[in-house]
Amino acid sequence: MPADLKNKTAFITGAAHGQGRATAIALAKEGVHIAAFDIAKQLKYPGYALGSVDELESLKKEIEELGVQCIIHKGDVRNDNDITTAIKGSQSQFKKIDILFNNAGICAYGLAHELTEEEWDAMIDINLKGPWLVARRIIPLMIQQRSGVIINNSSVAGLRGMNRLSHYAASKWGLTGLTKSWAIELAPFNIRVVSIHPTGVNSPMNDGLAILENSTPPEIAERSAGNLMNVPWVEPEDVANAVVFLASDNCRFVTGSQFVLDAGLLSK
Repeated sequence: MPADLKNKTAFITGAAHGQGRATAIALAKEGVHIAAFDIAKQLKYPGYALGSVDELESLKKEIEELGVQCIIHKGDVRNDNDITTAIKGSQSQFKKIDILFNNAGICAYGLAHELTEEEWDAMIDINLKGPWLVARRIIPLMIQQRSGVIINNSSVAGLRGMNRLSHYAASKWGLTGLTKSWAIELAPFNIRVVSIHPTGVNSPMNDGLAILENSTPPEIAERSAGNLMNVPWVEPEDVANAVVFLASDNCRFVTGSQFVLDAGLLSK
């Protein structure tokens, strides 16, 4: 793995568990200091368990045992005050933010004509508006540094339609558009922007969807995906390894691109 990441700083949303946690640990193993941001409570919608304070605290301990620094922030990506407080604290601690992993997100099923306005708004606000709210506070710091990498965690749903997931797909397609647009705006400042597009991931989100649907995690993965390779899902560590790679100088000229981690799904 790349050695150029040592002593850099990453701000990660949705960091308490799943893909965010795996990515925080993978970056920490490369010497990256971590600012971990998570809502750390359950929401009425989508209704399954999200990250917790205990998970944030255990993440901090695990990362610090790797010999790097970690600060944790409890907050909502829809709340600018939470975001601003966390970023100011991170800047005070680390003096810079080199990597932003816009990872926080939710998913839930529903036919378009049966969704409530509140459900639609929650999906769009967390999955699409949230990354913009976070990025608009970090981008000025990166511009001042004249360096940085922003990685937006989209989905295969950001590149195709999804049955009973129109609000989710809309939010993830939006991230794809943000990625391409930010790449154009920020290239003059040596800031790269990339989106990643995993197939189903073996994560607490997948488990939560299974509970809501009275189903099993493999069935949920197959329903949402249908991979060419003989796996129901990829692991959070697969996503984490992709983020580490994309954040490194091994990808120094990669920007505005979509990194697909789909086990062949989109080839069908």
